[in-house]
Amino acid sequence: MTKASERGTIMTHSTTTTSTIRSLASFARLGPRAKEMAPAIILIGLIVLFALITPGFLSRANAMALAEAAAIPTIIVVGLTFVVIQGSIDISVQGVVALTGILTGTLVLNSATELDLGWAGITLVVLAGGAIGLTSGLIYTILRMPSLIVTLAMWLIALGIGTLIFPSRQPRIMDESVLALVLDKRFGLSFAVYIAALLLAIAWVIERKTLFGRMSAGIGAEESVLRMMGIPVNRYKILAFSISGLTAGIAGVISASTLGIVNLSVGEGLLFPAIAACVMGGTLLSGGKGGVLHSLVGVLMLVVLRNGMIHLGVNPRLTTVVEGTVIILAVGIATFHLIRNTRVVK
Repeated sequence: MTKASERGTIMTHSTTTTSTIRSLASFARLGPRAKEMAPAIILIGLIVLFALITPGFLSRANAMALAEAAAIPTIIVVGLTFVVIQGSIDISVQGVVALTGILTGTLVLNSATELDLGWAGITLVVLAGGAIGLTSGLIYTILRMPSLIVTLAMWLIALGIGTLIFPSRQPRIMDESVLALVLDKRFGLSFAVYIAALLLAIAWVIERKTLFGRMSAGIGAEESVLRMMGIPVNRYKILAFSISGLTAGIAGVISASTLGIVNLSVGEGLLFPAIAACVMGGTLLSGGKGGVLHSLVGVLMLVVLRNGMIHLGVNPRLTTVVEGTVIILAVGIATFHLIRNTRVVK
């Protein structure tokens, strides 16, 4: 190789390296707002991808199917987000959904018991979910145990209680007003979708406009500073767990009305999508960043991904592999700029 060729090769490598550095520098200069949009951009990319390769993906019927599939996960993450943004975790939601689903099937008009409490029974069921969340919050704050351990124990306790109160034969819900939550449609959508949208709107207002919402993010970011200022941090933590329990209770009611026949597997498979949605949407497990709209984006990403793979006829066993891969990529892209500030979940 001649000296001229060597100089040309060196200059080419130098130019490529310089371009790469400039590209990385350009990404680094992007504002926090632009970087927070990464999950939404990924969601749009998934929609465009499936729209191009699967016929009927953007049809009205499929859009409604996506909304219905997102309803229960959205209800769960609405409450879970307040816990996660504080830097804690609540993995009891699946057990709470199972217990409240069983309670729904036994307290309203059903085929196994003589009880018929109607909507008074539904109110008791939702409050039972809130009570489990309240208990988790009290144990977590008073005994200073890790939230992961506390809520894991509450998950098992809720399932145990559900097993104890489960009637001798499987109850079938016969209360038409409860079944109407998913069977009756308005503008093509069930009441479950509207309930999810209402809870999301309420949670957004709480997050943005109330002291609790602002303090939740503050606890996740700088809990020690807030304690030094005399802020009642434990009170806000207990409230967050209580809200998570309430929303899990509502999800349990809707899950039971969806199945019609209640069993111990009512809440099965709901925990992973809920936590994954929070993280995929940009709500950090270490706390301080994210919000309910971020978690909604995460829910929609999972729902769109699953729906698209069904349209493509992907093997169900492969679906979980694809989901896991997309979660890693989505979280990595959305939170890469925050790695230095990320702490271990409390």
